[in-house]
Amino acid sequence: MDGFHLSNAVLEARGSRDRKGAIDTFDDAGYAALIDRLADQVPGGPPVYAPEFRREIEEPIAAGIAVADVPLVITEGNYLLSPGGAWPAARSRMAEVWYVDLPDRERLRRLVARHRSFGRSLPDAEGWAGGTDQRNADRIAATRAEADLLVEWV
Repeated sequence: MDGFHLSNAVLEARGSRDRKGAIDTFDDAGYAALIDRLADQVPGGPPVYAPEFRREIEEPIAAGIAVADVPLVITEGNYLLSPGGAWPAARSRMAEVWYVDLPDRERLRRLVARHRSFGRSLPDAEGWAGGTDQRNADRIAATRAEADLLVEWV
């Protein structure tokens, strides 16, 4: 789903670059359209191209992943259970949506480590994880009861 981040240029023009990762910083309609295309794909037909996200440049790249002749597609995404926008349309084409519940302490540790691995200083990484990422996590956690399966990470 990270391939559906809006570009940094779009986020900057909208004044939302400092909230990248929030629900309104994704192309939810584009994501739903991809899920439709994948669900309607015919065996032996042409591939469906999905975008990828390149962490080293913090940007989505169009048509970076070809999907063809696969019996199962697994997608991840924080907002798959959200009730607004095009998320319900995407959800309606999925057989199941699982919610993976990671303890907050471990989630924050991993987020800080990921931010650090891509060049943020420790204070910046902790600030982003405890700010923007935490607000997103709170929103996502509110949808967990809508999941078909709750997986608790231990």
